[in-house]
Amino acid sequence: MPQTLMHHLGALSPAKIVRLSGDTTIAVTAPFVEDSRAVEKGGVFVARKGLSADGHQYIDKAIEQGAVAIIGEQAIDIDAVPYVQIRDAHLALGQLAASYYGFPSRQLTVFGVTGTNGKTTTTHLLHSILKIWTKGKVGYISTLGADFGGKSADTGLHVTTPHAPHIQKYLAQMLDSGLTHVILEMTSHGLEQGRLSGVDIDVSIVTNVTHEHLDFHGSFEAYQAAKGIMFQMLANSYRKPNIPKISILNQDDDSYSHYAKIKTDKVVTYSIKNHSDNQAFAIRYDPNKTYFAVDKTDFQYKLFGEFNIYNALAAVATARAIGIDDKTIIKGLQAIDGVSGRMERIDEGQDFIAIVDFAHTPDALEKALVAGRTMVKKGHRLIAVFGSAGLRDVEKRRMMAETSAKFADITILTAEDPRTESLKGILQEMADGCLVQGGTEDKSFFRIPDRGEAIYQACQMAKVGDVVMICGKGHEQSMCFGTIEYPWDDRDALRAALLQGKPLKTLPTATQEN
Repeated sequence: MPQTLMHHLGALSPAKIVRLSGDTTIAVTAPFVEDSRAVEKGGVFVARKGLSADGHQYIDKAIEQGAVAIIGEQAIDIDAVPYVQIRDAHLALGQLAASYYGFPSRQLTVFGVTGTNGKTTTTHLLHSILKIWTKGKVGYISTLGADFGGKSADTGLHVTTPHAPHIQKYLAQMLDSGLTHVILEMTSHGLEQGRLSGVDIDVSIVTNVTHEHLDFHGSFEAYQAAKGIMFQMLANSYRKPNIPKISILNQDDDSYSHYAKIKTDKVVTYSIKNHSDNQAFAIRYDPNKTYFAVDKTDFQYKLFGEFNIYNALAAVATARAIGIDDKTIIKGLQAIDGVSGRMERIDEGQDFIAIVDFAHTPDALEKALVAGRTMVKKGHRLIAVFGSAGLRDVEKRRMMAETSAKFADITILTAEDPRTESLKGILQEMADGCLVQGGTEDKSFFRIPDRGEAIYQACQMAKVGDVVMICGKGHEQSMCFGTIEYPWDDRDALRAALLQGKPLKTLPTATQEN
């Protein structure tokens, strides 16, 4: 039975409501949305000021679309429908959407995963464990999409955390499908912008916090604080019967001391270097598996690199914290063959190793290249191909180039979502980073603007025993030039180079220089 507007306003703190006008007993029969184009007849439009547009400008359109009420932040008069002025539409939207869908997260066990790197891999490792333990009654919302217990949905291009109405809708669908557990990747953008408002969390997991997104947050301290919103949500979330609020922290990461101060029912730690509740030892790699032990239990899985041991430890620590036995955890880790676009090997019969990875931060790139270095046969080379995005953190361009100059034998700098910035300018900043580390252009590093050509040339350079790593895009299906998303997949480009012996040409740089 549809609830009234006033009923849903009950999800907000009275202090957040500035003024009410019109009949707030009107029934709300469609969702709360922030996009006027998505308004359904009987729904409510939440007008808020975004980064590039002000939703208050689209109120008339929303009413024409069938909105029965408007919620906004400005002191305006509307005669056609009820209007509610509130203090923070960013946070309110999620709470109102949660109310509309019946607060689905209160009926699920919810795991939040945040961190600069490793969120997606940790999410999928934990999902694999929970899938066995719950007999399939677990879903996730991650960079790779949303899983509803066997059914999936795309969450959009270049998006990790969907907007609040979508998250609440997905959670409701999961609940309707009989799921009992759900894992949510939580980005700093999503947390800061209130996309996760209205989600009640039971377990918060941190992978690591390193340099990233300073273009948006302004400083590392602000970035770290944005991640910390997840713990504030955990502390303030609805308390479910017999389910404690648990923090899972990386004791080897600098973020540990910061987040350990936030009070929760239980803090569980994991590590490789420092003593913790779940410290890995007896670490061993072979070409197809990684081995490690925690306490007296041996674990193995098919992912590679020390950074993936941290991801696995986060999953192990979480699973143990909620009472899952080690036997089930072992099975869950072994069931993962790989994670899309994460150290994903592309084997088309070539005589060198070719890998696609999502590493797009200085820290992630270093860890990926260090892992790649262990796969290079003695006397052979590591060849890295990557770029740095336009309209994003400028400082990391130089940092990533410096990192590659240190750890790779050959670096190829190329396009990676230049957006409206000059690709030539971005590549110059990156080239400067290589030069600082003693690199020599056209010998130890190259500038090849077209990513398809860059990947092709890397494969042409590769010899028996070499390792080629294509970093930065991973699973993504498009690349942005200007304001247009062009079809793009690094794995398709790599296969074109390996199988067809030619570059993939779907980008504007394939026909013109930028």
